Amino acid sequence: MKKLYKFLLNTLPRPLLIRLSYPFKKVAPLLYKGNNVECPVCERSFSKFLSYGSDIAHRENVLCPYDLTLERHRLMWLYLRDHSNFFTANHLDVLHIAPEQCFHGKFKVQKNLNYVTGDLVSPLADLHFDLHSIPLDDNSFDVVFCNHVLEHVDDALQCMRELHRVLRPGGWGIMQVPQDFDRDITYEDASITSPEDREKHFWQKDHVRLFGNDYPQWLENAGFKVEVFDKESKYDEKMIERYRLQKQEILYIVHK
Repeated sequence: MKKLYKFLLNTLPRPLLIRLSYPFKKVAPLLYKGNNVECPVCERSFSKFLSYGSDIAHRENVLCPYDLTLERHRLMWLYLRDHSNFFTANHLDVLHIAPEQCFHGKFKVQKNLNYVTGDLVSPLADLHFDLHSIPLDDNSFDVVFCNHVLEHVDDALQCMRELHRVLRPGGWGIMQVPQDFDRDITYEDASITSPEDREKHFWQKDHVRLFGNDYPQWLENAGFKVEVFDKESKYDEKMIERYRLQKQEILYIVHK
């Protein structure tokens, strides 16, 4: 069963995985009853989370069986809930690129948000467009989210500039990416084109780069000011382990 789960996870196209996840999450929580780990997004506890990731970057005990959050989703939620005005501001215009299932339904019904979603192919998106050229006006949004997208696009800096363009002065955003903290400089090589080689070099079959410790400089080059959210100073080690946050992950908050 575990081999089949891993095979489907790494083989099926993303739109199909999204559709299949709805019946899956009705059954999976019954198999993981317990109180060893907790998802702050769905507010449920389990004996453990499911595994997730490619052969190169496979991780155990990270995927919530109910709302399918990963470490990055739970970290973002904690920031939004405890350290931002996302839930308390009177009104926010929000652009969410490649909306995650665990957030989409919640944000869509949130009364203080004008919530717009965009993606090239996702069935969850309101608008379908290429991130290299967003068909929306300058200075349109108070908040932008674009998570685990920039490792897929041809020109990451251009996509960042587009997100900066549509963000209002004084606005902020979260743009998470897979990041190799053992690498100082982001790794790109246009000659690496096969899915197998891309997984080997960039951690996933459809990635075209692997960001390094210079990722904040990429954001700054696109025009953003970058703030580092230090989760270790906000949550103790016991809580980080219970939520199964990624120990090394850094959450960068961008501002215009």
